[in-house]
This record gives sequence, structure tokens and C-alpha cells, in this order.
Amino acid sequence: AGWILGSQIWVLTAVPCPTRSSDFGTSYTKLTLQPGITTVIDNFYICPTNKRKVRIILVSSSLSDREQSLFLSTDEGATFQKQQIAFLVETLIFHPKEEDKVLAYTKESKLYVSSDLGKKWTLLQERVTKDHVFWAVSGVDTDPNLVHMEAQDLSGGFRYVTCQIHNCSDKTLTAPFTGPIDHSSLTVQDDYIFFKATSTNRTKYYVSYRRSDFVLMKLPKYALPKVRAAPSPGAVARPLGWHQADTPWNPRGVHYTLVLENVRSSRQAEESVVIDVLEVRGVKGVFLANQKVDGKVTTLITYNKGRDWDPLRPPSTDMNGKPTHCQPPDCHLHLHLRWADNPYVSGTVHTKDSAPGLIMGAGNLGSQLVEYKEEMYITADCGRSWRQVFEEEHHILYLDHGGVIAAIKDTSIPLKILKFSVDEGLTWSTHNFTSTSVFVDGLLSEPGDETLVMTVFGHISFRSDWELVKVDFRPSFSRQCSEEDYSSWDLSNLQGDDCIMGQQRSFRKRKPTSWCVKGRSFTAALKSRVCPCRDADFLCGAHREGCGASKAKAEGHLWVIHLGPTVEPHPLPVWCHLTLPCLPRYRKVVSNVCEGGVDLQQSPVQLQCPLTPPRGLRVSIRGEAVACGPGEDVLFMVRQEQGDVLTTKYQVDLGDGFKAMYVNLTLTGEPIRHRYESPGVYRVSVRAENMAGHDEAVLFVQVNSPLQALYLEVVPVVGINQEVNLTAVLLPLNPNLTVFYWWIGHSLQPLLSLDNSVTTRFADAGDVRVTVQAACGNSVLQDSRVVRVLDQFQVVPLQFSKDLDAYNPSTPEWREDVGLVVTRLLSKETSVPEELLVTVVRPGLPTLADLYVLLPPPRPTRKRSLTSDKVCPVATGHPGPPCTAKGLVATFLLRGGLRILVGLRDVSSGESPSLGGGGGYWAVVVLSVTGLFAVGAFILYKFKRKRPGRTVYAQMHNEKEQEMTSPVSHSEDVQGATQGNHSGVVLSINSREMHSYLVS
Repeated sequence: AGWILGSQIWVLTAVPCPTRSSDFGTSYTKLTLQPGITTVIDNFYICPTNKRKVRIILVSSSLSDREQSLFLSTDEGATFQKQQIAFLVETLIFHPKEEDKVLAYTKESKLYVSSDLGKKWTLLQERVTKDHVFWAVSGVDTDPNLVHMEAQDLSGGFRYVTCQIHNCSDKTLTAPFTGPIDHSSLTVQDDYIFFKATSTNRTKYYVSYRRSDFVLMKLPKYALPKVRAAPSPGAVARPLGWHQADTPWNPRGVHYTLVLENVRSSRQAEESVVIDVLEVRGVKGVFLANQKVDGKVTTLITYNKGRDWDPLRPPSTDMNGKPTHCQPPDCHLHLHLRWADNPYVSGTVHTKDSAPGLIMGAGNLGSQLVEYKEEMYITADCGRSWRQVFEEEHHILYLDHGGVIAAIKDTSIPLKILKFSVDEGLTWSTHNFTSTSVFVDGLLSEPGDETLVMTVFGHISFRSDWELVKVDFRPSFSRQCSEEDYSSWDLSNLQGDDCIMGQQRSFRKRKPTSWCVKGRSFTAALKSRVCPCRDADFLCGAHREGCGASKAKAEGHLWVIHLGPTVEPHPLPVWCHLTLPCLPRYRKVVSNVCEGGVDLQQSPVQLQCPLTPPRGLRVSIRGEAVACGPGEDVLFMVRQEQGDVLTTKYQVDLGDGFKAMYVNLTLTGEPIRHRYESPGVYRVSVRAENMAGHDEAVLFVQVNSPLQALYLEVVPVVGINQEVNLTAVLLPLNPNLTVFYWWIGHSLQPLLSLDNSVTTRFADAGDVRVTVQAACGNSVLQDSRVVRVLDQFQVVPLQFSKDLDAYNPSTPEWREDVGLVVTRLLSKETSVPEELLVTVVRPGLPTLADLYVLLPPPRPTRKRSLTSDKVCPVATGHPGPPCTAKGLVATFLLRGGLRILVGLRDVSSGESPSLGGGGGYWAVVVLSVTGLFAVGAFILYKFKRKRPGRTVYAQMHNEKEQEMTSPVSHSEDVQGATQGNHSGVVLSINSREMHSYLVS
């Protein structure tokens, strides 16, 4: 990198050793910062305050990059003092007024301060956001030692805080805004402070003018602010959004209005937006902008901060003197308004404060801007007339206040020729600035463009060091300019009006025949005269009292930066929609200096404003929510973007039988308070109507009871590509109000449904996790299950005696508990691992179950039938020995001694046989156990589960509460049976046959 200080040129070469020249680059001296030690310079910083005795700080890293040092100079780099630091510098920020004060932002997001040019450092704050630290602004902040910053608090949110550099700690931090703000949104610019804050998915934009309280920016409808830029004096930094443009109604930066539609923009990295709007430096109020309509991009110019826009006039001849045949309105001049990525070259349009009226830009003639055409054009009268100078884009450098214009072609090939003009582009000469062609990396001149010396730097090859070439135009000019060497030109717009922004302005320019140096004392401004005020010098608004001023409709526009307040033509209408009757208020445009003449600001007149229909009606709930609970207070807000409000009536229907008529509803801003008693979806409608027309707004409000329980019910074992049903059992049901999100396997994209049940298939074997979330309003619950997908397993259908149906509460927890107890008991008595047995009780009535055997199915030598080989008669009275040796039976004893039988279900007949209801034969499951009555009675211990965040079935159906049991020791079983204590469920089984079946 390089820079110029007066006659000195500083360069950091490819081998990071700084060099210094004190004769405009004629000779260079390497700086020996540490004799005998290689010093790597990472960066350099120049204090902008004292230009007579410039302070310089060089940042140096060790070869290991583990520590840094600073080299400090107070004599323009003639001498340096080394200072060790205990942190790694990311960037340094000099105080704008006091030369020895500097802030250091570190790579660890810490902020340090020094009051002695880096000799001593004090930690100010940690967790500070990069590029969002600002010194106090002179004339605005009362304390020059104040620092504005965006910092992260302990909760992870970001805050806007300030502190005094000599007394900064967590206890002394001041928060001008109490709430959290969005990350990387704080901006301090002159009189203004901007930031945005997002809550409940809604972003709000705040502004403070001259450190007053923060207020919401009143952005017109559809405005989507993205970035901000430094304002011109007397104007506000404006937000910008997609295809919309605005300016403030007043200097406080609160209200905005439209100035230009369809401004061209492009999205860059980090979600920032770049727009084609360029302020012409040197002349206040002049801007260039590219507008995109129907795919065509055209360039416009304004001389009054956006009040009027006109296309650029094309030149009548090209650079060779041939006619261009470009005639308005079908053909105009269009310019590329791109910023340069390289800070050492100009962008596609070049303007300077030191050369007012001089504009050079790359573009083309035609009906629209063409991306690949970059011919160079110049104007010396601030855009009134243009000339073509080159056929290709060039980098531009103004010297001696524009007295010399240097141009080098923008190309990827090496060069050794530059072009220059001493008559504002009328004629051009060439100069060989080097004998060997170089790849040009940039151009340097002294800040202010007051000298005639420039430096071209580049490289001969990609492996070579930088080449620096001094180009000195001073020998071409033998004397200083006198008054006789200048002529004057008057600023005017394209219509010839020379009273712009309330004044007539004249500028000096050197005559083309005068070869002289303007010098440091030259000022371009010659004279100015204040103009009498005209209607166009005022901005129209309205009193807020008794007059409903509404915002301009801004669909499809962009809210751009840097454009001052709009000046509306007189008489009113277009943007000022006023009620009948009202007093229009006129405000003088910011930066407009007109005096006398028409004074609409001091003399408001009574006007009969046209009655306008209501437009842009909107109803919402305070807080932007659209869901609430039964019995909660709801505050409905009604807003109207345009139209009369005093004579408009508002008919409100809240959907549950409440209806009312209101007047002045949107004028007072008072909410409508209501309370819904029952869950449901309610249609809220507001109809605004007056004699000119009507508008309507509708809002659907969900009133939901909070979700209490969610249970995912799914078959635990399923075959490959077998259809399986996933069911979410929800309490309360909330039909049509709940959205279900289903995650199956490792998929990150959920399946959405309004039904609580979906079907799916699994293509591969293995364990698959299924998760469901139920969302109803602000209430969200989740449950998850693992499904085994197998290519081989066997299902044994089971049934229960019909008496169990009266005790079935139809809840998933009850079904799971019954199946879990049976599975554990069968596993214990057969020595088959529990994970290979799953008993699933089916939903609904009659009560049925399936036993899943996960072992590979047997391969018998002959075909067998479970129902034919395992047959047992069941008596209708007191059960004795239930079966023969080949029989399989299981029994439950319910409270009161009621015995429930479990048996194999006959699936061949298509009907379920009745158990315990009469004589007959049925297939049963048998487990042989030695013990009571030779068949074996087995008493199960009490078993009940409580799950966090889930209600059990006993809470749903108290009248059907049953207590489940699981196995204990045989002695306890016998004692419990003989005593007749059947408070729980008792299962009597024979296991020998079942064991032989399961392990076969």
C-alpha cells in the first residue's frame, strides 16, 4: 500500500519493508525500524487531525504472528518509537479532533483506548462489534471523550452503549436505548444515530437526531431498509430498500417521502445492497442515478436533491468529430455508476470537491445502458453538455484542482503510456511514464489534488516487486495563474434555470489558453446570490391536528440514500393526501437558502382539500401476534395508509358476534380491546367507508387452548416397504388448528400435515427414528419413537375376553403399559431376550393385540397350523386347569376378581371369537410355570409410569383407572393369590408350550 503526505511518498513493498520519499518520489529511503531485525509491517494509520505534524502508527507482527508491536511517529515518519502491545490489532481509529487519542479494536473483539498515541492502553469493553465503534462527534456530543459502540451482553444479545474513555466499566456504561438491537446495525453519522431492532419476526428502524430520544422511522409502506451512507450537510442519512427511494420530510430523519422510483440495485456479500446513486462532489444538490424500468437501465440527473430528474443530454459528435445521430427522447447518454473495488483507482464515474462541475464517466449512447460498453465521456459544466474522449474505460486522476486530468487505460495488459489534458478534456496528449511496460495497480496523488505530481505504481510481473514511477507536470507550467487566466461559468439545470436550491452560483475555471498553476490557494467558487423563494422551494405537508396526512404510496420503489427532502410542485395533490378541510403546512427544503418571495412556511392558507377514499386499511393485533388463548385480552389496532379519516366510518366485526361502528378510529390510534371465550378461528373484518369510497381489511385470529400432551403411536416393528401408519395422539385435539411436523429418519426437511396421522414406507432395514411436533399457536410439543425395520419377523395375533372392553380407557399409555408388562413377563419365563418380543395393544374396541416375534421364523418339515395344533376348550364358569398339555392360555385378574383371558386370534374366519362368553375352542398362548395349581399362578407387582411433560391415561379417564403389574418372586405370587388381594392385574400363565414354540 502507499500514501502521499505533502512531498513525502510512503510505500509498503512486497517484502513488507517501508520506504519513504521526501521529494515527491524522486528518491526513496528504506526505513530501518529495528537494526539487524527483519520487521514485517501489517498496516499503517495516519492521524487526520494535524496536517502540519502528521502522526503515523505502523503495526508490526512477529514472524510467529503471536505478538505485535507499534511504531509511533510524531514527525511524519522521520523517526519512530517502538511500543510493545499485549493484544493483536484488527484496526485503529484516531480521534477526529484530538491527535493523540486512538482506539484499538482487537482480533478478540476487545476495544482499547490510548490517550498518548499508543504508548499506554486501557481496556474499554469486550465483545464489541467490529466496524461499529464511533468517537464522539464534535458539536453534537457534549463530551469529546465519549465512545459509541455496539456490544454483546452476557445473554448473547447486542446493545447500543456509550462510555467515557477515562471511566469505562460495566457499572459506568450508559445504554441510550434500553432494548436489544440487531447485530451490526448501529451507525453514528454526524447529527444522527441509526439502528434496527427485530422482535417477533418484525424489524423496526430507529433514529436519534442530535442525541435526542430514539423514535421509530416513519417509513412508507413496502419500504425495506438495508443500508445507510453518510449524508451531505443539512440532510439525513436515509435507509434504502428494494426498488424504492425516499427523502426525509424534516431534518430529524423520521418522516420520508418518495423521490425516485425503480432505482437500480444489486445485492452484494453479507446481504448488503449497492444502489446506482452517486452524489456529484463539489456542487451541492446534484446527483446521478440509474433507473431500471421494464428491464432497461437509464441514467438520470437531479440538481435539487431529487425534486426533478432528467436524462443526460447526448453529445452531437463523437471523439472523432462524426455525428452521433443520438436524438432525445429515443437516445440519451447513460453512465455506469459502479464503485471501484481498488481504493487506488477511480470508479466508473469520477468527481472531486476540488474540481466542481468536472465529471468523467464510462457509459454509452442509446436507449439504455449497455453493460459491456464503457466509452469515456466528460462534462465541465456539471452535466449540461458532454463530450466523448475515449473509446474504452480509463482510470482518472485530477491534479491541480482539475487543471490537469491524467488518464490510464483500465486493462489487464501491461502499459507504459498515460494520457493527460490541461483544458478540461478538450485536447489530450500522451506521455511515456516508463520505458518498460508495467501492470498498473493504482494511482497516487497528494490529498486534495492540489499538486501537479502523481505516482503510478504497479509490477512488471506477478513475481516482481512494485514499480513506482513519479510523473511530475510542474515543468510544463512556468508560472502561477492570475485573475486574467480565469473565466466564469454559471451553474444551471438542463432547463436553463440558474436559481438552484435557492441561490445562483458562479464558478471560476482556467482558460484553455492559459498554461499556469492554480495552486493551493485556488478556490473554484466565485460568487453566489440568494434567490427569492418560489413555490418549488417548499415541501408540502400537513398539520397533524384535525387533518389526516397520509403517506405516499410507494409500491415498487427503492428508498435510497443521500437525497434531500422532496420539493413538491404547487398546487398540492399527488403525494399530499389531506382531509377536508385542513391547513397545509409547507416546509422549506433542507439546504435551500432562498429568501423573501413566496413564504408558504409562514403563511398557511385554508384550502378545500379533495375528499379521498380510504386506502391501505390494515387491522392487526398489538405485538403482531395472530394467536391467543381463551380469556386473554386482545388489542386490535386499525391503521389507514391513505384517504380521509375525519368523515370515514369504520364497521368492525370481531367474528364472535361482537359488532360495532367507530369514527376517528385511525386518527386516535386507540386499540379495540376484546376477549374470546372459546377456542376457534375467528374472522375479524374492518370496513372503512366515506362518500368517496371504501376499503376493507381482514384478519384471522386463532384462539387456542395450550397443548397438554402429545403421544406418537406407531407400530414398533415393520417390514421393508410395508405401509405403516404414524399417529399423533394430542390433548386437547384442537382440530384444524394444529400443524404437525414429521421428521422421518435423518431428513432435515419435515413433512407437514394438518391431519394427526400420516402413512409412510421404509426401504431399508434398521432402526429409524420418527419425530413429530405439534404446533398450535404459541404452544409446541414433541414426541419421538424408534421403528425397527426388518426383513424377517412373525406376528402372533392376540385377543382378550370381551369383559376387558369396559375397562379400556382408549389411551396410548394404557395400551403401551399392557403390552410392556406382557412382553417383560414372556421374556422372563421363556428366556427369550426382551428386545426380541414386542406386544402391541391395538387402538379401539374390541381390545386386540399383536405379539411381534423378532426371531427368524421356523422352517418346519411340514406345514403346521397354530390354531389347529394349539386348541383348548374354555369353560364358562370358574376356570380350572385351562388347557391340555398342548394348550396355550394367559389370564388377567382385574380389580374385584374379574378374570380376563388372552388368546390367539383366529384371523382365518375374519371374525374375533368370543372369550369367556360360552363354550367352544380357541387358540391360546401358553407358558408353563411350575407352581400353584400345577398350571401356575403368577402375580405381577404394581407397575405405573409417570413421564415428564406427559399426562398418563389415569388423568384422562379417572373412572377407568387400572393399575398395571409386573413379575416378582413366586412366594409373593402365591401369598397374594391365596389371600385374594387382586387390587392389581394378575396374569396366570403356562409357559412350557410357548417356550418350545418361540425357540423352535
